[in-house]
Amino acid sequence: MSPDPQDTPRTSLLLRVLLLGGGTLSLVLGVIGAFVPLLPTTPLVLLAAGCYARSWPPAHRWLRGNRFLGPICRSAEEGRYLPPRTKVVAIGLTLLSFTVTIVFALRGWPLRCALATLGIILLAWLLHLPSRPPAAVRVEGSEDERPPE
Repeated sequence: MSPDPQDTPRTSLLLRVLLLGGGTLSLVLGVIGAFVPLLPTTPLVLLAAGCYARSWPPAHRWLRGNRFLGPICRSAEEGRYLPPRTKVVAIGLTLLSFTVTIVFALRGWPLRCALATLGIILLAWLLHLPSRPPAAVRVEGSEDERPPE
């Protein structure tokens, strides 16, 4: 039985392995963040979903179907936006948690630089996500609804 072409990403093996490892690390940190203050859950779970989507689609499907983490992934992927309040909170908590961790918890410049790089990538990705849904996705009465122009 040949593999499903949809399950075979068009990226190199090395890149898929790196994305899978990064996605798994991000997911583990995101789950821990659900219980530990200052560690942002939403951006880390979304980062994991993006890594899984490009490295191993079965893991991405599992994450989207997960009872607890799936709604985070589906809302961001299907609408391709984060509500403005969620985006501001995610960016603020990401900045705060990464800064506190880098300044107070890590020893040695290599670890600090690695975490700072991950934080910059995560913030760039969060800033890249739109704060408003496309017009076709807007729900009447939601915080994202804009008045007609």
